[in-house]
Amino acid sequence: MKGLHQQSSLLSALTKQNVVPSDKAENISVDFIQQKKPFIRYLVEDKDIDAEAIANTLCRSFGCPLIDLANFDTSLVPEGVRNEKLIRKHHALPLYLRGKVLFVAMSDPTNLDALEEIQFNTGFSTELVLANETALAACIEKILEEDSDALDISDMDAEELAGIDVQEERQEEDNTGGGDKEDAPIVVYINKILLDAIRKGASDLHFEPYEKSYRIRFRIDGILNEVAKPPITLASRMAARLKVMSKLDIAERRVPQDGRIKLALSKKKSIDFRVSTLPTMWGEKIVMRILDSSSAMLGIDMLGYAPEQKKIYMEALAQPQGMILVTGPTGSGKTVSLYTGLNILNTEERNISTAEDPVEINLDGINQVQINTRSGLTFPSALRSFLRQDPDIVMVGEIRDLETAEIAIKAAQTGHLVLSTLHTNSAAETLTRLLNMGVPSYNVASSVSVIIAQRLARRLCLQCKEEEHIPENELLAQGFLPEQLSEIKLFKPVGCDLCTGGYKGRVGIYEVIKISDVTANLIMTGSNSLEIAEQCQKEGYNNLRQSGLEKAAQGVTSLEEVNRVTNA
Repeated sequence: MKGLHQQSSLLSALTKQNVVPSDKAENISVDFIQQKKPFIRYLVEDKDIDAEAIANTLCRSFGCPLIDLANFDTSLVPEGVRNEKLIRKHHALPLYLRGKVLFVAMSDPTNLDALEEIQFNTGFSTELVLANETALAACIEKILEEDSDALDISDMDAEELAGIDVQEERQEEDNTGGGDKEDAPIVVYINKILLDAIRKGASDLHFEPYEKSYRIRFRIDGILNEVAKPPITLASRMAARLKVMSKLDIAERRVPQDGRIKLALSKKKSIDFRVSTLPTMWGEKIVMRILDSSSAMLGIDMLGYAPEQKKIYMEALAQPQGMILVTGPTGSGKTVSLYTGLNILNTEERNISTAEDPVEINLDGINQVQINTRSGLTFPSALRSFLRQDPDIVMVGEIRDLETAEIAIKAAQTGHLVLSTLHTNSAAETLTRLLNMGVPSYNVASSVSVIIAQRLARRLCLQCKEEEHIPENELLAQGFLPEQLSEIKLFKPVGCDLCTGGYKGRVGIYEVIKISDVTANLIMTGSNSLEIAEQCQKEGYNNLRQSGLEKAAQGVTSLEEVNRVTNA
């Protein structure tokens, strides 16, 4: 009934403006019932109604903005919101982000279901932009041809799964017997596991042998979940298969090994896995980290920065010199924050070099150096070489020691923009960590411009989250202010078929501070991290806890999740 009503309103609007002849309207309405395509596409393809006339008429009738897609730059479509299934299902194309609003092009302004489903899957508010049906169809095909989304393996048979292309693998298979018919089921099973992990949005895969059992776990949204328990008798064969794919020595089982796998999903899309093996009591544990370059292309608006935090970060990136430090524990999203900044800076006019251990994501146009301590290529030696190669921007994967810190600070003081990370719990502790390393206080005060401390919290599932009622005294104890209580609306996870335990995706929680003159003076006088943090509060910068409570109050995540990631 809903579809018939939408079709009727469209047809009525087009008939009133004589785009559809009134004497043909009834026949069109009856004929369309037998069709399995969208109504606007049916009018254009089957009834030869002019697509431009339809778009102009619906623009006036429904008050929707109209976009010309004929010359639209498809590279503007964010990779993080491309979903082939949704695009084809609704004949709707996400175009671009403006703040937290995702603009979606459609030829049918009555298709509100499309906007709701795209909003649910992306986590962004959606807004309709009307498009010419012919141009929209061409633009959709161009986008999907350029870059397919993650592969859907639900309907693939064993032969297709076995044929997934693991690039640069064949030589090793030929030498190790990897093509033996006996191993074909293992090949199919491993490929299915890898593709399933990509489809579910996992960040890591764990293959774990025990005395009497074997389990496979995925880390999804920061939490490990068991997904399979294959027979323990397959443990050695699965380890051998993964090592062949990673180009590791399958005969060596006594020492850890590191490798990579490149899995080709399509002609344009591939996913890298970083592989680590570790000998345990009952066999080799293998952990694989998924390195998807699209995560570095999401854009700063998708990372979860508050407007004032984003402004501070962007202003720091626009400076010709200084140091931006991103801090937090392993798995807190520091790499994505740095890569997002580098992508903003990555233009033809700039020379950008990075020293990383390891290089997780390859970025075109940026000179990335893989640290190799065995051969003498360390962070300090790489930095010294960078400074001899006329750099504009330098990224150091991690400041681990005094020598690295001193060279990075020298670069920041001599006309270079330096980005790096440290493993500290807060922005204030980052400053005292540098001082404790032995960096002179005047160097820290004069070189560090912005510090970003961050955590990743799980997003509440938009489909099933429920409002949670918490007593006011408990809210005050959690850190909410009395003036906030009347406006707070908190939600809790429930769980449904579309999410994992009531959560779907993750969002960043940030503490972003700009080093002011007062803070610099505190550093110079040897103040501790508590005194520096107190000054940052006076200057109006939210700490991690306050930023997390804001995310909970906005309904993005739950109070329980904020407590988990901010250690409250």
